[in-house]
Amino acid sequence: MTALVTEVIQHERWGRCVSIRNDSMALLATLDFGPRIIHLSSAGGRNLFFEDEKNEIVQSGDAFAPVGGGSWNIYGGHRLWTSPERIPRTTYPDNEPVEWEKTGDNGIILRPAQERWNQVTKEIELYVDGASANVTVIHRVTNNGAWAIRFAPWALSVMGAGGRAVVPLTGTDTGLLPNRRFILWPYSRLNDPRVTFTESELIVDQGDGPTPYKIGTDNEAGWAAYSNHGDTFIKRYRPVPGGLYPDFGVSFEIYTNNSMVELETMGEYREVESGESAAHEETWQIVKGLDLKKTAPENAVQMLKPYVKVE
Repeated sequence: MTALVTEVIQHERWGRCVSIRNDSMALLATLDFGPRIIHLSSAGGRNLFFEDEKNEIVQSGDAFAPVGGGSWNIYGGHRLWTSPERIPRTTYPDNEPVEWEKTGDNGIILRPAQERWNQVTKEIELYVDGASANVTVIHRVTNNGAWAIRFAPWALSVMGAGGRAVVPLTGTDTGLLPNRRFILWPYSRLNDPRVTFTESELIVDQGDGPTPYKIGTDNEAGWAAYSNHGDTFIKRYRPVPGGLYPDFGVSFEIYTNNSMVELETMGEYREVESGESAAHEETWQIVKGLDLKKTAPENAVQMLKPYVKVE
């Protein structure tokens, strides 16, 4: 069995990256910009994350004048934002080099430069669980300004084209009272052919659609899965029952367009004092050989039962 290997490599497209790998998984985090967790795969498998290889998804223009101009690039992979979404606060151009350090035998911390206009510093801390394909991801946003600001840490995993996402729906029995929320964005179409509702899950099959589609849910179960290239990525978080969240109060959102799917979780929406940090934790798992696309949507849910709580 190969021990966990952590080293800096030169990637042909993304420049300097921290590589973390073992016999079960491989991960790359960018150092020349971002950070982005630009690659996540089973050992020898294909990248489950989206990569903007042609640099096609870029935001720039007059809206970025307050931050000195420049542009925000999606690049791909997993990123840390703050919610509610505002331009240019949320899309502050994160194109500067990233500092990093090892933490113990199995972890790293990624520290980009302070966002000068926003007066915040973001960190992503990663821990790989020995020889397994499990990763703990801790997101931190620190308020460096002179007064309190209000936001929620927002963790977005951008998944590559061609896969299938499974998101559990809230199943709490509340009797005569409502028990779930579906929050839709203006461009979402209720009859989008990529979207299927089973009795207990939302299924999104990435592919060409009439418009982008985005929906938010309470997701009391605290997990979501995405299957592609014969493997499945499962991400978990801890939603707070009755907690305060942006976007009409949902802690989970999923977005898709013709290129990708985003699995998005949020920490609570609260006031963060000067010098204080807001943290949000996820855990990731890669299940090699679990292909949720090979079956009907309702059967995909059954295939996940050995790995997640399914009501």
